[in-house]
Amino acid sequence: MSAVTAFVMIKTEGRRASDVAQRVAEIEHVAEVYSVTGVHDIIAILHLPAYEQLAEVVPDQIAMIDGVTETETTLAFRAFTKRELDTAFDIGLS
Repeated sequence: MSAVTAFVMIKTEGRRASDVAQRVAEIEHVAEVYSVTGVHDIIAILHLPAYEQLAEVVPDQIAMIDGVTETETTLAFRAFTKRELDTAFDIGLS
């Protein structure tokens, strides 16, 4: 099975976002962690060798951190480079 990229949106209680973000960043397979505006407080980007590892990382580790009240996970199925996007939207007007 190929590598999996997942985006985990995290809600935290009170003013715990910074603490939670630091703890999330220490988890294996977490590539990046951002504090964000909107309904979620943090977004973590995960790069996992296999889909099955989501169960080890999200509910067993991220969701168990003190201060985490909710997680929502979205999986990526394709990554696009700027060059691919430029080509895809080029309709030959230049």
